[in-house]
Amino acid sequence: MRSRSWGAPRVWSAAVVLAVTTPAVRASAVQAPAVQAPVVPAPESPAVSPATATAQPPRSGSVRTDTLWAQALGVRKALTVYLPPSYGTGSTRYPLLVYLHGRGGNERDWVTTGQLPRLVDSLVAAGLPEAIIAMPDGDDGWYTTWASLPDAACAADTVRREPARSYCVPWPHYDDYIARDVVQHMDRNYRTRSDRAHRGVAGLSMGGYGAITLALAYPEVFAAAASHSGVLSPRLRIGALPTDSARYGRTLDELARGARHLWPSLRTVFGTDTIAWRGRDPRTMAERLAPRVAAGRATWPALRLDIGIEDLWMPQNRDFAAALAGLGVPHEYREYPGAHTWPYWRSHLPESLGFLLRVVR
Repeated sequence: MRSRSWGAPRVWSAAVVLAVTTPAVRASAVQAPAVQAPVVPAPESPAVSPATATAQPPRSGSVRTDTLWAQALGVRKALTVYLPPSYGTGSTRYPLLVYLHGRGGNERDWVTTGQLPRLVDSLVAAGLPEAIIAMPDGDDGWYTTWASLPDAACAADTVRREPARSYCVPWPHYDDYIARDVVQHMDRNYRTRSDRAHRGVAGLSMGGYGAITLALAYPEVFAAAASHSGVLSPRLRIGALPTDSARYGRTLDELARGARHLWPSLRTVFGTDTIAWRGRDPRTMAERLAPRVAAGRATWPALRLDIGIEDLWMPQNRDFAAALAGLGVPHEYREYPGAHTWPYWRSHLPESLGFLLRVVR
């Protein structure tokens, strides 16, 4: 063109929040209107706001752009890399975080609009562990393997003006691209701590879907995942409740209505077969991983979800959180004031960073 709590909360938040961190919480807990949700402690983070940083100007990390051959896609792709302030000295190895952009975005979004380097520098100065952060170009591929091959007549991306040689992907395996090609590139070219225990993945919107599904599909690669405003229950019917036995679309028309404006994009990637949609649903992926975890053949990744209470996709996040609770999957779920916008994602970026680095530091 892919029963444990993760840190004791210490900082109180004035936001409206819903927390689900243990299997003991009933699935119905996520059905309550956001205005009735209890205020609970926000997740622990060594530095949840740049305002807490030292008065001295923070040392700066560096940002560079790599080009890698993506075997899973059959093209060369751009990759933005953030290196922490101390990277240029010594031989220290660092955990690897992968941050995924949303639909219509690119590998520069977290730097230019998300202001990630400046924010991370401030947080590191305030005590956040350092990490290497990779930000790949995921096109509009939903970080999954497509249900069909793309149009052979592809010429170029007219929205981002990306040339055909990197945008027109002949073999769209965007999940393998992130979990294999990007991770291997980072391990080979940078001083990463190259094992599962020191890798995490996060993203916003389409990237939130990608982060959660990648962690569930590749639990041997990623130990933690965080989603900001993710599309996490793509088959959910509009207005359906978690207790509704027919809450998931069973026809293409029902799927199209539930997908709203994302239907053209999701139809291209997920296909026009309801079975294919089910196979790419985060709930289904969690259900498939559960018996492997029970048999000791896999480990649950640490999961964190957050969503703005004015966000169109809040019902999907509540539904997926309820599904995780029903499966007994440890996770954190938070609701805050805000919408599906960059101001929301920038303001909650410190929380996903803090969550991931408590697990993979």
